[in-house]
Amino acid sequence: MGAYCNEEVRMFPVCDFASSRDLRLSKNVRDNVHGTIYLDPLALKFLDTEQFQRLRDLKQLGMAYMVYPGAVHTRFEHSLGVYWIAGEAVQKLKSYQGLELGIDQFDIQTVKLAGLLHDIGHGPFSHLFEREFLPRVLKGSEWSHEHMSVKMVDHIVEAHHIDIDSEMIKRVKEMILASSEFALPKGTKEKHFLYDIVANGRNGIDVDKFDYIARDSRACGLGCNFDFQRLLEKMRVLGDEICYPAKEYLTVQKLFLTRADLYRTVYTHPKVKAIELMIADALFKANDYLEISSSVQDPSEYWKLDDTILKTIETAPIQELQEARDLILRIRRRNLYQFCNEYAVPKEEMEHFKDVTAGDIVCSQTNSSFTLKEEDIAVSNVRIDLTRGRQNPLQSINFFKDYESEEKFSIPDSRISHLLPTSFQDMIVRVYSKKPELVAAVSDAFENFQLKTYGIKTQVHPTPEKKKQRL
Repeated sequence: MGAYCNEEVRMFPVCDFASSRDLRLSKNVRDNVHGTIYLDPLALKFLDTEQFQRLRDLKQLGMAYMVYPGAVHTRFEHSLGVYWIAGEAVQKLKSYQGLELGIDQFDIQTVKLAGLLHDIGHGPFSHLFEREFLPRVLKGSEWSHEHMSVKMVDHIVEAHHIDIDSEMIKRVKEMILASSEFALPKGTKEKHFLYDIVANGRNGIDVDKFDYIARDSRACGLGCNFDFQRLLEKMRVLGDEICYPAKEYLTVQKLFLTRADLYRTVYTHPKVKAIELMIADALFKANDYLEISSSVQDPSEYWKLDDTILKTIETAPIQELQEARDLILRIRRRNLYQFCNEYAVPKEEMEHFKDVTAGDIVCSQTNSSFTLKEEDIAVSNVRIDLTRGRQNPLQSINFFKDYESEEKFSIPDSRISHLLPTSFQDMIVRVYSKKPELVAAVSDAFENFQLKTYGIKTQVHPTPEKKKQRL
């Protein structure tokens, strides 16, 4: 079961790998991307818990719905989608190479559960919670939603007395962590290719991306011609690694380019980032009273934290929350932090780039009728890449000539096309004024910062005069 991510999503018939016995024991839900998704009895034991149902109250794209009104889908349906594609992927490998690879029902169930539970520890407002809010209130913390997902899995098993093989749970947790800094070294795992299906730390091709690229594009009304079903049909395991036919090189490339395009046009849209910066400030101001960050190490409390924290702040008649309430009210009334300008960090400066701060902009102010303070300015340092930072992710992917060949190999870009990108990461610095009347002063200071840092103004054009005169 899969979907083409384009203007008109194509539905496929139910996969024939499910036996009639499996279907009789399963429940099914109708998904707007993959069609009918069948949920097996073990998956339902996790799904029918308050901890998993919490995902219904976590919007997949955080505050992006304020710019893209259709982007109201949640982590809940995304997790179901990853569960389904993960099952399809491992079933296809079993049908093509099952005897050779030794794939059994234990492996299939493990991979599907890892897909279902991979985001169970995600925080509110997409990645804002762990990237913008927590670093401000927990200095030096290395908290990650992947690590919290592992804690949540253990908590659900214990709290709901789920009867499950301990080795299966161990492997599920390893698969969830496979693309994070906590991933185990390759030599410690059996059937390592299974760990590349849900969260691929080796090269970034995984079913998590397959689902969110299709789902997010559809929800935002964007066109997209990346076809994940094609990769699922063509993949093959060689040397304990999932490889792809050489002729699918551009299909793989399209995966990374489509993801980067979503980051640029949706996830890091200037207005979306302005709203996220305001939400981060509101959470920061509310944290002392609500102790929002106090639950992030305790799964028994953490599951109670979701996007509804915004409504809690907004409606609580408590003086200690007044500043946070005012910020949320500004969002409701579209009185947002004002985007002043942005520049792309010059390619030759990327290696030694350090995040720009509000203090850097304040220190660059020269002549103005206003004296800027750090609390007047918000800075967003945006990084957009192809999953491997400044490296080409395709260098980490192996291909094969045809299904009779046992040789795997990488393909240099120069052998494919000279139109492919030669740089694999963008760094963009955006500056916002928290007060409309300060846009001109902040914009001028931002230009001075560019001149001081690079010797030129690297922004594309000056801040429009109309924006500077807005009061």
